[in-house]
Amino acid sequence: MSNNINPVIMAGGSGSRLWPLSRQLNPKQFLPLADGMQSMLQATIQRLQGLDIAMPRLICNEQHRFLAAEQLRQIGMEQASILLEPVARNTAPAIALAALQACGEEEDPILLILAADHLIQDVPAFHASIQAALPLARAGKLVTFGIVPSHPETGYGYIEKGVAVGDGFAVSRFVEKPDLATAAEYLASGDYFWNSGMFMFRASRYLEELGRFQPAIAAACREALAGGSQDMHFIRVDAEAFAACPEDSIDYAVMERTADAVMVPLDAGWSDIGSWSALWDVSAKDAEGNVFKGDVLSECSCNSYIHADHRLVAAVGVEDLVIVETKDAVLVTHKSQVQDVKKIVEQLKNGRRHEHASHREVYRPWGVYDSVDSGHRYQVKRITVNPGAKLSVQMHHHRAEHWIVVSGTAKVTNGDKTYLVTENQSTYIPIGQVHSLENPGVIPLELIEVQSGSYLGEDDIVRFEDKYGRA
Repeated sequence: MSNNINPVIMAGGSGSRLWPLSRQLNPKQFLPLADGMQSMLQATIQRLQGLDIAMPRLICNEQHRFLAAEQLRQIGMEQASILLEPVARNTAPAIALAALQACGEEEDPILLILAADHLIQDVPAFHASIQAALPLARAGKLVTFGIVPSHPETGYGYIEKGVAVGDGFAVSRFVEKPDLATAAEYLASGDYFWNSGMFMFRASRYLEELGRFQPAIAAACREALAGGSQDMHFIRVDAEAFAACPEDSIDYAVMERTADAVMVPLDAGWSDIGSWSALWDVSAKDAEGNVFKGDVLSECSCNSYIHADHRLVAAVGVEDLVIVETKDAVLVTHKSQVQDVKKIVEQLKNGRRHEHASHREVYRPWGVYDSVDSGHRYQVKRITVNPGAKLSVQMHHHRAEHWIVVSGTAKVTNGDKTYLVTENQSTYIPIGQVHSLENPGVIPLELIEVQSGSYLGEDDIVRFEDKYGRA
């Protein structure tokens, strides 16, 4: 029986309340929102340094696989396995997949379940709570971490503590998000803690309790993993089997039903960064209570969060506002109504607009492209191809492409010809021509692509060969 701690990082959220920075194809866990230049996912993994742990395993949506892999590579974690969810089924099935996979690699490891989008400011206190939870998990308890509340919060669920168990407490009950008066009573009592969504337990104990209370979830996950495959460091489950899995959270499926739930307090400057006001709360402020990111000028403004991503943002006489500028969208909201940002995202979805899903800049396994301009029958992109990377061998039915190299060297396959294109040179790809683009050099390749044709959608790509498994 293993006593190793196996971190499981859940990175499947959408973060719609943090639009327009957080988008469907680049949600908040992959963004550097709170910890300097690192993304929240990278910070989550890095704060585990100093603990005796195994290589982390990541659970994410299949459409984020290359973004996740690149961020792991940047922090030297390219050997970490990435479990891909073909569809979202909430936390209970996701954790079941991780538990089943971990049990296949070693004998009954201890899992530390973490969210990829949480902020924890006091890392030593975080480590101390994990060490306090470890004996309980080894003994077969299912540990949840309860955040010591700092104020009456109506946005979180609560955990009521029971009798002392080791360095923790038996869970008396889980409580749904309260109203303000009830939250104030909880805070005054000292018996209630915020539900963090972080857990520690033996893989076998979780699977036992899941099989007892939600056997359909346990069975579907076993079938999905058994019918899956491995592609590089990606673990793909059987999509049909997993799609048939019931959807449920770990709280409802297991933690609220088991007799072995215990809570370990955590007082470590925790936040789930669930809204723009939450990000303002945890950010360093100037003398007027403002948080400015990027190129911001202000006059007579206070208690506001202003983020300039691409251009100058000037604010005069504003108070308690959130202003977020990106290349293709600007959000202005009062801090008291930031929870309703998700309603704007729903409007974008219902209107079939792309701004809910992607930024102007779109990440691909080979690099990134920025849609600089578009109009009737034309589109202009700035493309960056990483050293050694190659786009798929492909063809378009409806568009021709002109490539102008800005920096670096491009290796171009154009029909039956292969040739190099260097700085200030260009080439032309006719409609229907099989082609590919590769960066054979050691510096990034940057080029301008001008598309012209009757249809310019990203789905007009026929892939014949692809090193990233997309053909």
